[in-house]
Amino acid sequence: METILPSPELILKIEQSEKDYMRERMEAIRDRQGNPEGVEIVFFGNAMCIYSKTMHWPSFNTVKGLSSADLDCLDDIIDFYRSRQRKVQFEIVPSRVDQRILSELSKRGLYQSGFHTSMYCVPSKEKFFLPDHVQIWELNEEDFVTYATIHCRGTGLPDNGIPHVAENNKILWHRPGWKFYIAYVHDQAAAAAVMYSRNGISSLTFAATLPKYRNQGLHRYLLKTRIMEAANQHCELVVGQCAFLSQSHRNMAAVGMRLGYVRTTWTER
Repeated sequence: METILPSPELILKIEQSEKDYMRERMEAIRDRQGNPEGVEIVFFGNAMCIYSKTMHWPSFNTVKGLSSADLDCLDDIIDFYRSRQRKVQFEIVPSRVDQRILSELSKRGLYQSGFHTSMYCVPSKEKFFLPDHVQIWELNEEDFVTYATIHCRGTGLPDNGIPHVAENNKILWHRPGWKFYIAYVHDQAAAAAVMYSRNGISSLTFAATLPKYRNQGLHRYLLKTRIMEAANQHCELVVGQCAFLSQSHRNMAAVGMRLGYVRTTWTER
């Protein structure tokens, strides 16, 4: 598999891909009739602030893209979230900010609360073979309850969230760049994965496996499937995010993805 060495230009591409897929996802949810999830997307300088009134999870209420040039925007960003009774969270990418920004975040009552890993690779059409009992298919529009069931049960969300997850992802199926996959084991839906491609970069935006089907290689098969699809689309880069040293991290490394950077999360006390 061809490799690209880390560089400031590569970091920008990886970060931009994260911003692109999250903006596209949140815009699609916002554009549902009546904006039922109360989604807002606001820009302050380079920083993209996303917020949802009903979806309280940090990934739906966070700041992406902050740079050293945005020092004068910090108070406006913090006020945006405080006025909506939400703690502000910044995703800080190394090389994009300097010591002044970090010092000012600390002065404003924020602390480094976590790490998250961004991986990347050049896509390859290298063939791989699935075991006879495993099949991977691209989702049809009528399959989103199945997808949402895997999404919720694979990530520990309650079943009453299945209809909401189904609706908030079904709307993406109609939009350019999105592809959804389900892995079946002995004809039973067992794992799911999503990718979003734009401007020659494919983002591996989500994957989950039902607990009873874990440790059977399904996540790696879904990674390889999406990487091959990115190659078929003539993308120059594939990127994905994962918790540092998680099973997802190890699986991404096993299929040839390399560490792009470890970003930090800064959270209001």
